[in-house]
Amino acid sequence: MQSKPLVVVVSGPPGTGKTTLAHRVAAAIGCPAICRDEIKEGMVHATPGFVPGPGDPLTMRTLSTFFDVIGLLVGRGTTIVAEAAFQDRIWSPGLTPLLNRAELRIIHCTVPADVALARITARTATDPKRTAHEDAQISADARLRTHNAFQAVDLPVPALTVDTSSEDYNPSLSKIIAFLSE
Repeated sequence: MQSKPLVVVVSGPPGTGKTTLAHRVAAAIGCPAICRDEIKEGMVHATPGFVPGPGDPLTMRTLSTFFDVIGLLVGRGTTIVAEAAFQDRIWSPGLTPLLNRAELRIIHCTVPADVALARITARTATDPKRTAHEDAQISADARLRTHNAFQAVDLPVPALTVDTSSEDYNPSLSKIIAFLSE
């Protein structure tokens, strides 16, 4: 009997350190990190004159591409870390078909709203790849409302909330990795 691949879902509001944690977890367990924002940044190269905005066509193509890549890798028996700032209404329909094909674990990243806002502001000012995203177009007030109303992924699988306010995660990276093997 063959075992199922593991899909580690790293989610949370924007600015909570998901991408950093996803890459650290992937390195620790030895698998690829599939990050929605990185896919979109790659797709922008083939979209001259792209201007990001809520629900723009590239963002919608990125969503389907993200879940297609996850499904393809799981179908080939690949353990992955999948990361995006999706709320439950987007994650659940994309992940539910995988429940019988993979072992899922959810890591929900959390930080205080002011920390998330400071991180978003800093990366918008310093990371040229962020022009693929609408970070600069969303007001601080709107960001705070989104942060406070974020609906975490809610599937019948083991889940862990991680405070990513500092590089010393709570719980620690070693405890996160232990959770993944339970």
